Amino acid sequence: QVQLAESGGGLVQAGGSLRLSCTASGRTVKNYAMAWFRQAPGKEREFVAGITWSGNKIDYADSVKGRFTISRDNAKNTVYLQMTNLKPEDTAVYICAGAQSWNAMVIMRPDWYDDWGQGTQVTVSE
Repeated sequence: QVQLAESGGGLVQAGGSLRLSCTASGRTVKNYAMAWFRQAPGKEREFVAGITWSGNKIDYADSVKGRFTISRDNAKNTVYLQMTNLKPEDTAVYICAGAQSWNAMVIMRPDWYDDWGQGTQVTVSE
């Protein structure tokens, strides 16, 4: 239905910053909630941050509160994840997710989302 493409991952030193981008294409994107998940080797996929279509509702995992900021530019069909004060524990594949469904709340269950990107690797060194 909708294709999601992430970019912006890479290698960064602890305490540094990265900004991830996820762009939706292929179909009309309206009332489209988006979120970021991450998955490290040997661990299950975990919710990182989510945002509703309007941007009025935002939620974060406790482990990233105060360090990560999610935002979106609907004119560009793009959601961003600004990551600051990165830690080695943040190392993972970061995956963008979306769902064509209006919702007043941020949904943290991965099985609620219909579309997934290919992921972008974030590696944080000591």
